[in-house]
Amino acid sequence: MTEAAWHDEMLPFMAVLEYIGTFAGAISGIRLASVKRFDWFGAYVIGLVTALGGGTLRDMMLNVEPFWMAAPSYLVATFAAVVAVWLFGRRFISGKITWFIFDTISISVFTIVGLEKSINCGHDEWWLAILMGVITGVFGGVLRDICINEVPLIFRKEIYALACAAGGLLYYVLYWCHVSDPYVRYILGVLVIFAIRALAIKYHLGVPVLSGHAHKTHHHRPNGPNAAS
Repeated sequence: MTEAAWHDEMLPFMAVLEYIGTFAGAISGIRLASVKRFDWFGAYVIGLVTALGGGTLRDMMLNVEPFWMAAPSYLVATFAAVVAVWLFGRRFISGKITWFIFDTISISVFTIVGLEKSINCGHDEWWLAILMGVITGVFGGVLRDICINEVPLIFRKEIYALACAAGGLLYYVLYWCHVSDPYVRYILGVLVIFAIRALAIKYHLGVPVLSGHAHKTHHHRPNGPNAAS
């Protein structure tokens, strides 16, 4: 089967992945909004920003219509996330592990979806495709953190965007090696991102912090009887 035929067959699978990523990303955003005690509407907006922000920026850079404008189902998926948090609030809000799972599912899925979309739009240079994938995966979280007045997670010590880049690189290597089954590329790419994030959290792995030490000027007061008091 040709790559074009595979692409047509993969469209429903890609759509399912986008809905999974949308729901999971919205959950991660709404969970943090609830901790900040946002109201329902505010939490919904944060969920939308988290779930759709990365894909929107990607599509604008690729000069195509933002994916969520094709159907209201992405807005409905985000509303479903609000309802889920309302129904199962304790499980979603109180547990850091739960937030990690949903957030990592979101960035893993969206990274691979974004990379594949870049390739399908003709931007198949390895560095550009991977960059589009990383932007899709993490930019929604950047907007989320800015909106809730937090330092974006990708700017902290924790491994985040680098995990997306690693999974995207594996996907592209498999694509470049003409691995015939796109499902293999998708699944392995998502699993690598998820695994790196899980290992980073479990073993407290991170990127070295860049620290600058300001030079302090010490002003010595003169000694003796003529010193100013």
